[in-house]
Amino acid sequence: MPVQDGSQQVLICGAGPTGLVLAIWLAKRRLPFRIIDKAPRAGTASRALVMQARTLEFYRMLGIDQIIVPHTRKVDQLRLWVKQRQAGTVFFGREAIDISPFPYFYVYPQDEHEALLESVLGKLGIRVQRNTELLDFEETAEGIRARLKLPSGGMETVSCSHLAGCDGSRSKVRETLGADFPGGTYDPIYYVADIIASGPVVNNDLNLALDDADFLAVFPMRGEGRVRLVGTVADNHPTQDTLQWDDVSQDILGRLRIEAKTVNWFSTYRVHHRVASFFRKGRAFLCGDAAHVHSPVGGQGMNTGIGDAINLAWKLDAVCQRGAPANLLETYEQERRPFALSLVNTTDRVFTLINRRSRLATTIRTRLVPAILPRLFRLAAIRRAAFRLVSQTRIHYRSSGLSTGAVGSLHGGDRLPWLERQDNYAPLSSLDWQVHCYGPTPVVVADWCGQSHIPLVAFAPSDRIPASTVCLIRPDGHIGWIGRSDYGNGLNRYAATWRLVNIKYLQDGEQ
Repeated sequence: MPVQDGSQQVLICGAGPTGLVLAIWLAKRRLPFRIIDKAPRAGTASRALVMQARTLEFYRMLGIDQIIVPHTRKVDQLRLWVKQRQAGTVFFGREAIDISPFPYFYVYPQDEHEALLESVLGKLGIRVQRNTELLDFEETAEGIRARLKLPSGGMETVSCSHLAGCDGSRSKVRETLGADFPGGTYDPIYYVADIIASGPVVNNDLNLALDDADFLAVFPMRGEGRVRLVGTVADNHPTQDTLQWDDVSQDILGRLRIEAKTVNWFSTYRVHHRVASFFRKGRAFLCGDAAHVHSPVGGQGMNTGIGDAINLAWKLDAVCQRGAPANLLETYEQERRPFALSLVNTTDRVFTLINRRSRLATTIRTRLVPAILPRLFRLAAIRRAAFRLVSQTRIHYRSSGLSTGAVGSLHGGDRLPWLERQDNYAPLSSLDWQVHCYGPTPVVVADWCGQSHIPLVAFAPSDRIPASTVCLIRPDGHIGWIGRSDYGNGLNRYAATWRLVNIKYLQDGEQ
């Protein structure tokens, strides 16, 4: 059995959105890798629908946001329905225009999303190796040694430096690592259907119906009358194996006067909530659904997986080819697992309330929520807080070993606040470390950046980033180190700890 030597390569197992985004970042940084998927072709149906602002901020760094956004449907309001009646409207996006360059929720089906990401990867000269299955792997002194089953049916043994398990909720990588996957499964059987329809809820907004016994979400799609329904199957069907469109709960469809003209496709699924006991073991990592699965509340699952991919990608690049210490990779689990745990707990509580059939839960769902939520969302502060929570722009890594310093309310580990008028996100397309100065640039900072070959960008201070603030920005747009212009040796110590200056890299660039 031939052994392919790829000791400096990353092996990405799984070509869903998580694996594809990881691959695109590595391709742009020219870190050799290989991406495989055991499926013969990309998926043609999907449950993930919503792209959040933070994901599109990452895509802007990668230079692909302008390719993707035109294919999405922007949504800035949620209409609540109870028993045929529109009970209220919740507005989001209009208060977020200074929080993110992408101040809405963006509806984009996962199957179309995957196809576009794979096309982007293809233009970078990389092809997903499909019908290729990871059989097993082991870690050696040199790296990872993995056995693959090829499309021909033959076997291949490959060597790589690191393995990224992006292979879904039934992950072979997680199984091989021996990670537990505690959690559970919700009782109802859910369906997702892509249909052409008419009726009051076919209105280009996100619609959520909270009835006594049924749940239905209606997502607007691109195309006249096209919507995506997510709802529950009628209770008298104990299995999902043979379910069809006619088996869905018809009561709520009738009450909302939804007339389905064409059913493009239909599938059923059960909802799980689980988080792996660890996200990293040695040189192998778990990302996306291989690491965490949770309810579809808030459209968080796919976006969280993409966040995993970005976090891991720049750290692999730094360690494998830019001289960073190997312990930088320890911060992947430090940063991503606590967020996954918090997210699962939050979505679990909301999802349980939506689906619980008790009298109290029904009263809260059908009376209190429609009465209180729209009133709360009349307050701009509530709308902004809700957007930051759901859009994932509130994520921070303050407890990470990579996070140092604070200026006012801004801490190391925070997402860099976006300054709309100056667009301080534009330089992040370098996908590398950089220093931002807010206010006049101290000579000592300019000299340090010049000697360290770390780009320096100056901006005017704002109400969110005070004058004399110096930020060392990570490749993913989070703040690594932050201090005042009279920082002393703090910045230098931080750069030395994480070896931000790769001597060989600088010498090569100076020739």
